[in-house]
Amino acid sequence: MLVEGPRNSWDVELRTIIVGATGHIGTWLVPRLVREGHEVVAVSRGVRLPYHDSPEWRSVEQVILDRVAAERDASFGQAIAALRGDAVVDLTCFDPDSATHLVDALRGRLELFVHCGTLWVHGVTTGRPYAETAPRHPVGEYGIRKARIERYLLEAASDGFPVTVLHPGHITGPGWDPINPAGNLDTGVFDALARGGRVALPDDGSATLQHVHADDVAQAFALAVAHREAAIGEAFHIAAAKPVTMRSYAEAAASWFGRTANLEFLPWHEWRLTVGARDEAITHDHVVHSPHASIEKARSVLGFEPRYSAIAAARDAVAVMYPALR
Repeated sequence: MLVEGPRNSWDVELRTIIVGATGHIGTWLVPRLVREGHEVVAVSRGVRLPYHDSPEWRSVEQVILDRVAAERDASFGQAIAALRGDAVVDLTCFDPDSATHLVDALRGRLELFVHCGTLWVHGVTTGRPYAETAPRHPVGEYGIRKARIERYLLEAASDGFPVTVLHPGHITGPGWDPINPAGNLDTGVFDALARGGRVALPDDGSATLQHVHADDVAQAFALAVAHREAAIGEAFHIAAAKPVTMRSYAEAAASWFGRTANLEFLPWHEWRLTVGARDEAITHDHVVHSPHASIEKARSVLGFEPRYSAIAAARDAVAVMYPALR
């Protein structure tokens, strides 16, 4: 008599639905899951292509669905349920009501639900590095909402819903602007470092950033699917193994261009006057959080091992702007 093995091993194919499939993570996750033998359904608004092409996309079922519009008439959850997936990976949930709506529609229908969270759920931390058990004291609307979603989902797990939460750091990769050494999205900072111009950093440049390459994040999501029995009911940090200070990042970035970083350190109240309101707000968010998250749990439970350091992840993104770096 042939006895089937458990459906939580590498050689078992799952029908896996990716919500937000053409975004930063999905661009790398969809091809990875296809290569691992899964049947992939890519759900997106259909307004843009993935950040880079891959032949695996040709074997993917693509579904166009506007989440915001469908949630207005409460049809989104049922639309996802109707796709009859074994697993759902939700990369675009930013509101607790949105999470509740989807979970209610999927209860009793899945082997796994994976939610994309954020390191920002911790807010301001004291221990370095901090584990997933560190307190949640989020600051800012984004972190507060994500922490509420995580709390709801892990409570749902205790009631039998098969959920895993992954908390990425600063996701970066080819195709979109990375967080720069000043902690914001002004690409002019890289231009200045490339030509040896002066770059001002807030305070003493010791605030930390913890980039993670989108492909490493995709690796973690694929591992959560593969090792779902161990992952269900758990939250994991997903980031480069070590953070980098703003100063070290600036020095490394200048070296990519054969330069020595020409840095100026200004007290926050002076530095904030050198940038616009948008960049000030983004940098303030990063300085306040200054993440240093441990990834040991993801390593030991999932087998996660990032290919890219924080610096290497940033360089891979910057190289798109400066092809000579490739």
